[in-house]
Amino acid sequence: MSESLDRTILLTGVSGQVGFELARTLQGLGRVVAVDRSALDLCDLDQIRRVVREVRPALIVNPAAYTAVDMAESNIDAAMRANGEAPGVLAEEAKRLNAALIHYSTDYVFDGTKDGAYVEDDAVNPQNVYGKGKLAGERAIAASGCNHLIFRTSWVYGSRGKNFLLTMLRLGKERDELNVVADQIGAPTWSVTIAALTANVLAQAVTAGDGWWSEKSGVYHLTAGDSTSWHGFAQAIFDYAWLDRKPVVKPIQATAYPTPAKRPANSRMSNDKLASAFGLCAPDWREALRLCMAEL
Repeated sequence: MSESLDRTILLTGVSGQVGFELARTLQGLGRVVAVDRSALDLCDLDQIRRVVREVRPALIVNPAAYTAVDMAESNIDAAMRANGEAPGVLAEEAKRLNAALIHYSTDYVFDGTKDGAYVEDDAVNPQNVYGKGKLAGERAIAASGCNHLIFRTSWVYGSRGKNFLLTMLRLGKERDELNVVADQIGAPTWSVTIAALTANVLAQAVTAGDGWWSEKSGVYHLTAGDSTSWHGFAQAIFDYAWLDRKPVVKPIQATAYPTPAKRPANSRMSNDKLASAFGLCAPDWREALRLCMAEL
């Protein structure tokens, strides 16, 4: 990525929350070829190879994934193929082209039993199919030997798609009272924050020397600053929401709201490695939420 600006960036999942924002923030860093699922389906490994070989990118950015966490428990093959096998194929093709790969992973690779914030080299122990697939994807990328950055993020939301923010706003208009889990802790992370920090990292790669990718390749945590519970997140959403009538948000335990996929109780992840390697500081989750709500 240190050559001339005449480079091609293949961006997957452009219709998703993070992909939509990346299509904007990556402008100026190269010629962005943005594809959605109809053009590149992560469950079709042959199609992945064909598209990469046709585009011949200098960089692949892959925010696409099987993100239906609960559905993954009963649709294991598709989830593992999209989240585990497909990233490995992208990495293999990147290695063949001497290209680099940026991929996004999740807090769900951890079991949530740690007291403090997770760091990148903490032991992984995913508790659901989604987390197991994402961990398999991380390992396949590392095994390929390609230049890569894997950004683990958490509790992603934005102004489009399916996410906790939009669900709360919809339910808040329909109900006077909402029960929200209060004993799971993490960092709500705006899709715009992820895209902006990614673009900042890539801007450094563009101006760096030839050894930048080999020096920086690896796993990094990339979440909003500080943390809260789902209940705290919901309360903050309604604090900022322009609703004529705001619902009462009651805290409940996760055991009172059983889901097919088990979630970690602690999803906090430290961004210290990201700050040290790239000099970047993610905004506090409350500030990012305020900006997102202003956009809505």
